[in-house]
Amino acid sequence: MRVTRRTSLRHSRRAFAAAALSLLLLPGAVLLAQKPRGTQPPGEGQEFFTDIVSVNVVNVDVYVTDKKGNPITGLTKNDFELFEDRKPMAVTNFYAVEGGKPSGASDPGPAMVAIPTGAPPAPEPIPEDQRLRLIVYVDNFNTHPFNRNRVLREMRTFLNQHVTREDRVMLVTYDRSLKVRRTFTSDPALVAAALGDLETVSGHAVHHDSERRDALARIEESESPQQALGFARSYAESIANDLNFSIDGLKTTVDMLAGMPGRKAVLYVSDGLPMTAGQELFYAVEQKFGQTAGASLTEGFRFDASRRFRELASQANANRITFYTIDAAGLRTYSSISAENSGGAGQSIFLDQITMSNMQSPLQYLAATTGGKAILNANSVLSHLEKVANDFKTYYSLGYSPSHVGDGRYHTIEVKVKRKGLVVRHREGYRDKSSEAQMADGTLAALNFPYEENPLGIEVTFDRPTRKDDGHFLQPVQVRIPLGKLLLIPREQTHDGVVRLYFAVMDADGGTSEVQQARVPIQIPIAEVESARGKHYTYSLTLLMRGGDHRVAVGARDDVGSESSFISRVVRVGTGA
Repeated sequence: MRVTRRTSLRHSRRAFAAAALSLLLLPGAVLLAQKPRGTQPPGEGQEFFTDIVSVNVVNVDVYVTDKKGNPITGLTKNDFELFEDRKPMAVTNFYAVEGGKPSGASDPGPAMVAIPTGAPPAPEPIPEDQRLRLIVYVDNFNTHPFNRNRVLREMRTFLNQHVTREDRVMLVTYDRSLKVRRTFTSDPALVAAALGDLETVSGHAVHHDSERRDALARIEESESPQQALGFARSYAESIANDLNFSIDGLKTTVDMLAGMPGRKAVLYVSDGLPMTAGQELFYAVEQKFGQTAGASLTEGFRFDASRRFRELASQANANRITFYTIDAAGLRTYSSISAENSGGAGQSIFLDQITMSNMQSPLQYLAATTGGKAILNANSVLSHLEKVANDFKTYYSLGYSPSHVGDGRYHTIEVKVKRKGLVVRHREGYRDKSSEAQMADGTLAALNFPYEENPLGIEVTFDRPTRKDDGHFLQPVQVRIPLGKLLLIPREQTHDGVVRLYFAVMDADGGTSEVQQARVPIQIPIAEVESARGKHYTYSLTLLMRGGDHRVAVGARDDVGSESSFISRVVRVGTGA
């Protein structure tokens, strides 16, 4: 929601021409030319500027339970206190959901449209900004197959029983690369069925175990601290490399979801990720050689990944994404108990405890920081998933308007409940994105998912491409914007507006361009305003592309009215296009 204050000046034709620079979209997709049609440009020497001050409403999803984890219902706006950067904020919007249905205590704020007197009440639909989008993320690279399959069987039950057709569910897996197995669907049974297909996929955690045992054995057999430290360092470097790729997979998922509206939750399944790569091996060196090992523990700090996990959590909070993490290993047993590992400093129970804590710490951190839950030390996870379902079905959404807009900074959030004895969970903060960043996120969301939001009614069409001598194609694209949908500022001789267009392209192999934008001033003579309301403004551009299928995503923002649209269309370039 935005509240907009406007002032206007003038903008020269030369400034508009500067927006027509060539923009690189991706290898094989280059924006070559941009051309507006359908409006009268401003005269020479005239200038048109629009200064817009927007006030965002920040939504904070809050989960309130008793000490046993049972959800608390019936709270009102007056039961909450909200703070940003430790400063009290007034709650302007309040939305409560109980058992999956909006509560009568909800107060969406001044934008709510009242039902006319005498009109029959209709079932209240779930607003798009409150709809749940659940991403099931199965980390095959960091999971034992047996552990994963045990969890997935219970997760299928969870999806079929607790996720409704009002929700949207997606399945992704990570196996050194990210793969979308099932894009967003309103049928959770489709995702549940796809989970069954994963039971035959290999898991790489067994290889990690073997590598760890070999490294510990070498440390135990070492004749000097320096030799042992070399083994620990080599192992830690290998694990740190794998860990960075694993975090990148999670970060890519968060980035893809950034522009999607509504509540977003990631249900992450793995046997854990190390907060510090190889931490237990540096302890093993210290155990074997004592003080003569020197700074072995200090060297282990080089492989501390806590900064990357903080960045991941901050990015999730910035995009209203909550992590629910599952340690698929369940109740772990100490490796030192087994006959093959008995004896030796490298296989002590102490090292097993260090390993367990190190692997579970990121799962706990991501869940706690984003307002979710971590399911740890449980061989059966279904009862815990039912409590996760309580979060999906019963929660409070508090909205407030900060004094800053798009400052790019991270701001902390704290929510308190005035009633005693209750437990409150929520995301710990958010990054205040600029409108440009929000538009780029929305454009990428339209590119990556079946997501379309088009209140401006824009249309994207393609003309026949032209083949070049080098085998590439020139693909003309037109973006049509209904002028009647735009908010225009009355001037002495014209009505003025500004539209910003955002473009991104994806090829058939998943190669994605950076988002590029163009600023489009619009001026309509007063005498033509009424007739123009039924017409379109056409913005033309040409893409240099390789042959094949491409998806083109377009975002459009009415800078005066603060209204945005996102759509995408597929174009086949080349033979048969």
